[in-house]
Amino acid sequence: MLAYLFVLVAIAVRFMPHPLAFTPVAAALLYFGARGSRRQLWVPLVLLAASDVVLTKFVYAYQFSWDHFVTWLWYAAILWLGTSLRESAGLRSTTDWLRVGGASLASSVSFFVVSNFAVWACWNMYPRTFAGLMVCYDAALPFFRRGVAGDLVFTALMFGVPAAAALLARSGKAHGPAAA
Repeated sequence: MLAYLFVLVAIAVRFMPHPLAFTPVAAALLYFGARGSRRQLWVPLVLLAASDVVLTKFVYAYQFSWDHFVTWLWYAAILWLGTSLRESAGLRSTTDWLRVGGASLASSVSFFVVSNFAVWACWNMYPRTFAGLMVCYDAALPFFRRGVAGDLVFTALMFGVPAAAALLARSGKAHGPAAA
């Protein structure tokens, strides 16, 4: 249930004023992959794709293009990456935290590389040369910094809060009702 809530929060944040690229999208996808139903991995993918269409066509009034499909493939890849965290979702060890943090960084880096390559290839904003691609990546660096920060913060919250609650619940049981 919490995995679905995190996806809905990620979608809602995209419709609210927020610093560009500082969203919980990657964190919600990782969490859903780690804790959500494997049979329903399509749910966050469809919801995020639908929100992309609404944002593109109705909120920003931009043209819909094939680079959206690249983003949707990235959503699917991050969901799949999240499934590799299933055993780490309890965050009982330093290794678990490192795996989750590594997945968060991989999400940030992969989105930066893939999405900016798609922008360079799809739109006529930059020359279709290696130098033009490098200019595209350079122009996106401020977004990358905020993306990494957002991904790390939201991933820590989404994986950390349930882990902390489970730890508190276990410690409360260990002390018994007399401790209350």
